[in-house]
Amino acid sequence: MIPLRSSERVYSRPVVTGFLIAFNVIIYFYQWTLNTYRFEQFVTDWGIVPDNLHVISLFTSMFLHGSWLHVLGNMLFLWVFGRNLEDLVGGARFVAFYVLCGLAAGLAQVLANPSAPTPTIGASGAIAGVMGAYLIKFPRSQIDTLIPLFIFFTRLNVPAPLYLLYWFGLQLLDAVFSGERSYTGGGVAVFPHIGGFVAGMLLIRWFPSRQRWRHWYEES
Repeated sequence: MIPLRSSERVYSRPVVTGFLIAFNVIIYFYQWTLNTYRFEQFVTDWGIVPDNLHVISLFTSMFLHGSWLHVLGNMLFLWVFGRNLEDLVGGARFVAFYVLCGLAAGLAQVLANPSAPTPTIGASGAIAGVMGAYLIKFPRSQIDTLIPLFIFFTRLNVPAPLYLLYWFGLQLLDAVFSGERSYTGGGVAVFPHIGGFVAGMLLIRWFPSRQRWRHWYEES
C-alpha cells in the first residue's frame, strides 16, 4: 500500500522535512556518480557493519541508500508522515526526534545480528520512528492510499492506525519468518524498522506539542 497524503492539515511550511528529503536525494546522487567499486566501498565505510561497528555509522547510515527506488520510496513516506509531525513539535525538535529514532533503529540492527558483515543503510529506520509517533499523535487521521489490485490500482482512505499497524505487522512477520536474522529475502533490513517504530512511539512523549496544537487538542 503506497501512501499518497494525510488527511491532517499542515499549518506551517515543512522546512525540515523538505531539507531532509533534499539532503538524502543529494547524497544518493553523489553515490550514483561513483563506480561500482567506489559505491560499495562508500556504503561499507559509512553504513552500519555490525561486526566492524564504527559509532559514527549509526548516524551516517541513515542518509545512504542503495537505489533510486530505495531513496524515493523512503522520501515519499517521510513526506506523507513527517510534515504533520514537524508541524506538531516544531522544526528543531523534529530534527532531534528524527535522529534519535535513526540511532535507535541502527542499534536494533546491531543487537539483532551483531556478527553480520553486511552494511545496513537507509533512512527507513528513522522514518519508521516518525510513523510510530504519527500513530500516537494522529490516531484519527486518514491516509489516502494507492492499493494495487492485480494489474490495476485503486485509491482508498485508510485509517492511519490500520495502515500503520498493518505496516508494522508486516515487519514483525518478516523478522519472524525470514530465513536470516538481519535481512528478508529481498535484502531489506527489518529490525531497524521495528526498532525505529517502537522508539518513535515511546520518544514522542518527550517532545511536547507547540502551543497552538495544545489548544487544538483541548478543544477537540
